[in-house]
Amino acid sequence: MHLSKPDLVIQLSSSPKTKQDVSGFGTVFTDHMLTIEWTLTEGWQAPLIMPFVNLSLHPACSALHYGIQLFEGLKVYRGDDKRLRLFRPMLNMSRMAKSARRACLPAFDQTELLECIRRLVELDQDFVPHSDSCSLYIRPTFISTECSLGIKKPTRALLYVIMCQVGSYFNNEAEAVSLWADPKYTRAWKGGTGDCKMGGNYGGTLFAQYEAVEYGCQQVLWLYGEDHQITEAGTMNIFLHWINEDGEEELATPPLDGIILPGITRQSILELTRKWGEFKVTERYLNMGRLCSALEQHRVKEMFGSGTACMICPVGHIVYHGESLHIPHQDKNAKLSSRIEKELTDIQVGGCSNTQKHMHACMHTHIPQMFPLAQQQLG
Repeated sequence: MHLSKPDLVIQLSSSPKTKQDVSGFGTVFTDHMLTIEWTLTEGWQAPLIMPFVNLSLHPACSALHYGIQLFEGLKVYRGDDKRLRLFRPMLNMSRMAKSARRACLPAFDQTELLECIRRLVELDQDFVPHSDSCSLYIRPTFISTECSLGIKKPTRALLYVIMCQVGSYFNNEAEAVSLWADPKYTRAWKGGTGDCKMGGNYGGTLFAQYEAVEYGCQQVLWLYGEDHQITEAGTMNIFLHWINEDGEEELATPPLDGIILPGITRQSILELTRKWGEFKVTERYLNMGRLCSALEQHRVKEMFGSGTACMICPVGHIVYHGESLHIPHQDKNAKLSSRIEKELTDIQVGGCSNTQKHMHACMHTHIPQMFPLAQQQLG
């Protein structure tokens, strides 16, 4: 993908939508979308911003038959200063490029794609909610459009970007989430695609998700291996704030060993808390045996999930081997997740208190607020 400004074609919608109040997640879409086609013989075509329409795909499209596809997810935030900000979008572009390599889809210029996304956001900026609890979600998607039932490396592909207004991912984010942990289901495995953002990693979890509901839980706590390693919670990375076996206060999360999605929020939490220097921050293997022992010994302060959709989500209890394990989340020891969420939210919307300015100034070299929207107001 080699883009210069004249290459980007913009076709405006002739029937703009009436702006609605944000309710739910992912059902109210903006007026426009971005599409970029690729073929092996001609390479990348000119990017096109066009009115939001349905796609037309060949019935033998290999994305439909064999799951040769991937996606990303990032948000646009409107700050108190009315400026729009993307949170660390180049990390999303990098992760998308990694997923594309794994899916045998063509390479693309990450910076140029982000510039196209910037132009799309600029065009549909009125859809960015004027609310601290809502945002505009961006969904870059990359699919094979190979018109063949043979399983092979695609010679045709489509990269497109749609956007929608989003509120709370869970029905009630004020409550801690309940998790069902059963080793009979596995989300990902070594040598697989668990560290890539591919649709099959999500669709394949639905059966277990609905079984979790039957057990009175909202999400699945995904376990791996004979020792029941804790990996992810639903679609979230997982963190444990506890006093570890050596008596140290520690914030721990599973390492990126090929079965964990490298979350942008996850990375930001690690960088933020390490900069604080107040307690040990580690990427280490955690399993249910250690968690149960820590709960019995009252060493667990808090568990929470993290992700773009939910930001920070505290865990209230875990159903494991027929037993409901209570996880502290409302007492005086369970305040870390709230502090992290506030710090990250302030960065995302560009709000800094006087006491936070020094820390945020230090972090901006590690967590750019957005690219390239950070220095200007859209429009």
